[in-house]
Amino acid sequence: AFGNTNNSNPVITVDSAQRFQQVDGFGYTLTQGSAIVINGLAAAQRTSLLNELFGSASNSIGISYIRLAIGASDLSSSVYSYDDMPAGQTDPTLAAFSIAADNEVVRLVKDVLLINPSIRIVSSPWSPPVWMKDNGSSVGGSLAPANYSVYAQYFVKYIQAMQAEGISITAVTPQNEPLNPANNPSLSMTAAQQADFIKNHLGPAFVAAGLTTRIIVYDHNCDRPDYPLSILGDAAANAYVDGSAFHLYGGDISALTSVHNA
Repeated sequence: AFGNTNNSNPVITVDSAQRFQQVDGFGYTLTQGSAIVINGLAAAQRTSLLNELFGSASNSIGISYIRLAIGASDLSSSVYSYDDMPAGQTDPTLAAFSIAADNEVVRLVKDVLLINPSIRIVSSPWSPPVWMKDNGSSVGGSLAPANYSVYAQYFVKYIQAMQAEGISITAVTPQNEPLNPANNPSLSMTAAQQADFIKNHLGPAFVAAGLTTRIIVYDHNCDRPDYPLSILGDAAANAYVDGSAFHLYGGDISALTSVHNA
């Protein structure tokens, strides 16, 4: 039997008459590593898992938003981009561009779409191809200014290649964790560099290509709300931006409210 003992747990009151912001969805990052593991399951087990994760039945958690890496993340089987070149060579026309390195992810997302055709997808790069960077390495460094426009086309080609596979990319962020150049792969991108990239290259490239994919800035911890605010405060960049993305490894989640209110 249970008594009426008081406890110190918080009280959550749900008032269905009071509405706040609309929520697009809830979900997780789908890494290449996870795709390889899931695709390696027996067919019946794989189907059961995908329905449990993405389906609408009562035994499903109903994931409605997934995040993909554009190229390798630090949870991939190897380091790769969609336009890797031999050392010392470049590909400014992106003639060698291909998403084939992510066949495992593409295959899995196609099957997810059969279960939930309306799932939303946000994609983020951990690093550009190393030949676009100023340090020639997959770790750290910055995007070379001369390659801002070609990197914008790299995003366009990615979105178009995924669309050709029947996968619609809802949104992109210009860089995962732009203030963390220590991962492999990774890239350092200051707020000023990101504003420049968006307003002078990425945003116009999306418009020219007729893309409706949203651009979401920052994509890092809650301790630096000044980063998205400085981009959103740039009217030319703001015109192309649909929101700000945050991680919670550092800072306080109230930063989301302060940026939203600003």
